[in-house]
Amino acid sequence: MSLNSIKVQQQDFDFAKEVDTLEDNNLVDGATVTFVGRVRNNNDGCQVKHLFLEHYAGMTEKCLFDITQQARERWQLGNISVIHRFGQLSLGEKIVFVGITSKHRQDAFMAAEFIMDYLKVSAPFWKKELTEQGERWVAAKAKDTQEANKW
Repeated sequence: MSLNSIKVQQQDFDFAKEVDTLEDNNLVDGATVTFVGRVRNNNDGCQVKHLFLEHYAGMTEKCLFDITQQARERWQLGNISVIHRFGQLSLGEKIVFVGITSKHRQDAFMAAEFIMDYLKVSAPFWKKELTEQGERWVAAKAKDTQEANKW
């Protein structure tokens, strides 16, 4: 039975622990692919001071579960873990973790990219940045939408 872990949380996560959970007693899969997204200090030419993320509780978890199921239908995957944080996050803090295991690396890479593309444009999260010019809501970029549309 494969792990399918979806967490939407305020607290930080331990990257090494999450990888250990993906790989624990997994003698079937030869590949583990992970992605971690962090709060950066700039966006669209503005200096960012911090990021605030809101989400729609209940709906968010269901949407993330649905996208992991779509990934399973497209590729041969083992364990999947998606963690997305919300609340106020400081520069350098981790926002998101996507971890995938599979028998072969290509399936894991493709599934991780697919899930991240979905998260960037369709998951029910709303981002607000505090910049030197004040607060602003962040919309999905055209490039992010193009990437998501390739699937």
